[in-house]
Amino acid sequence: MLLRPTEIQIESTRLLIKPFSANDANATFSCITPSLTRYMAWEPPASRHDFDGVWRSWIPSINDGSDYVFAIRQRADGSFVGLTGVHRARTESPELGIWIREDRHRNGFGREAVTLVANWATRTIGCASFTYPVAEQNRASRRIAESLGGVIVESRVTPKYISVVYRIPRRSVMREV
Repeated sequence: MLLRPTEIQIESTRLLIKPFSANDANATFSCITPSLTRYMAWEPPASRHDFDGVWRSWIPSINDGSDYVFAIRQRADGSFVGLTGVHRARTESPELGIWIREDRHRNGFGREAVTLVANWATRTIGCASFTYPVAEQNRASRRIAESLGGVIVESRVTPKYISVVYRIPRRSVMREV
């Protein structure tokens, strides 16, 4: 059964995670910087207008359940923390992604959000495992994958950096609840 985006809400004591909507666009765009994206496959949008084209392209995939982009907010005050995603959600091993705004790094939000979303996807979509690509030099993101039992299964050369791809087993994610 396909869930409507308005029916999806993933929570912990600290975080509230919901599918991205137009209401998240301003906060998201204001946090995208060149230093934040140095370990991401994409570059920062040149303008808000360009970003509008990006986020609007996410909405149909969120609506049809093929690709999820989630906004992460703190429960206490509703402040924007970052984005996380379950990409290629209909495959046997969807891809997890995360970015946290720079002034919120080193608070454990990334690991918490990835764990929550992976657990939701395991229960809701029935994923057997997850892939988690990350820049080889991005130690913080690599620690997230490794803390969830991720094992490197591949290395790739991208235009920006060398990446490693982790496989995170379902059982590791479910233990984290």
